[in-house]
Amino acid sequence: MTISDIMTRDVQVVRAETTIREAAETMASSDVGALPVCDGDKLLGMVTDRDIVVRGLAKGLSGTDTVSRVMTQGVEYCFEDDELTEVEDKMATNQIRRIAVVNRDKKLVGILSLGDVSREARPAEAGDVLEEVSQPGGHAH
Repeated sequence: MTISDIMTRDVQVVRAETTIREAAETMASSDVGALPVCDGDKLLGMVTDRDIVVRGLAKGLSGTDTVSRVMTQGVEYCFEDDELTEVEDKMATNQIRRIAVVNRDKKLVGILSLGDVSREARPAEAGDVLEEVSQPGGHAH
């Protein structure tokens, strides 16, 4: 099974110039905890609700500061034609809960979450990935 078979295609994104408040509003209205940060369809990074709190509010930034001040750059990604088992290993090894999905031109085409994996993988595989991702000290993305 390839990632394109199970990934979420309709992904809300924000630009680096988007304010933290606008990103938080988009997260709230879309009921998501992470948004890819893009320039057009080029992936620049990822911003999570935790980034907004820990890197933003806790450091004295306001809602009018930009996402570029709190986002994670250089995020892990996978290709839409990668095999699910390969990406499960990457998510487990790097403790990633959500991974951006790009095409071979490195244009964002979707996102894969632990929820997507758990719905499609065999229960034992999904449990193994969740256990590895949930180890203390993991990444939020």
